[in-house]
Amino acid sequence: MANLSIAIDGPAGAGKSTIAKKIALLKNLVYIDTGAMYRAFTLKLINKNIPLDNYDLIKEVLKDTEIDIVDGKIYLDNVNVSSEIRKPIINKNVSQIASIPFVREFLVKLQRKIAENNNVIMDGRDIGTKVLPDAKYKFFLTASIEERAKRRYKELKEKGYKCSLKDVIDEIANRDKMDSERKVDPLKKADDAILIDTTGKTIEKVINEILSMIDM
Repeated sequence: MANLSIAIDGPAGAGKSTIAKKIALLKNLVYIDTGAMYRAFTLKLINKNIPLDNYDLIKEVLKDTEIDIVDGKIYLDNVNVSSEIRKPIINKNVSQIASIPFVREFLVKLQRKIAENNNVIMDGRDIGTKVLPDAKYKFFLTASIEERAKRRYKELKEKGYKCSLKDVIDEIANRDKMDSERKVDPLKKADDAILIDTTGKTIEKVINEILSMIDM
């Protein structure tokens, strides 16, 4: 019997990770935050002062990289980097790294391998279209850019980072553009995914909406 897979896609700040984590707990699923994997590799490149446009060097670093998710925590080369990958500098640069074809190929293989061996709920930007095209359930979460920016701004302020709401709006708008326009596996709704606009909705309301459509 094939393992169950649920794909949740959407732009930055739509609530994907928060919602997927809670559904994973409720339904005893393995939660895979694919965005965290790209963030982890971006962190490694920044820490090593690797120019983000030097593909030859990036390819060499990738060969010697281990990324794993254990109990919802992201490990980079066996070190828990769950907090570090949420820094503003990672927010600003992760879309650039995620647009590199060989980086995507490396991480997609890893993501699929995890899904082969577990019942998973996986969130990202190309899960329903590329990573798990045969997922039993597919959802695409979205929200207005203003609401998404307010959520991210609140999150950053709570963690002690200095930023303005305008900066966060500009950053999210830029990420939307890069994610949607990249040549390889751009952010888009799968034809068979269910669209859910989370604007003005509580986390609990969106979770109940999704659970009402899942038969397990």
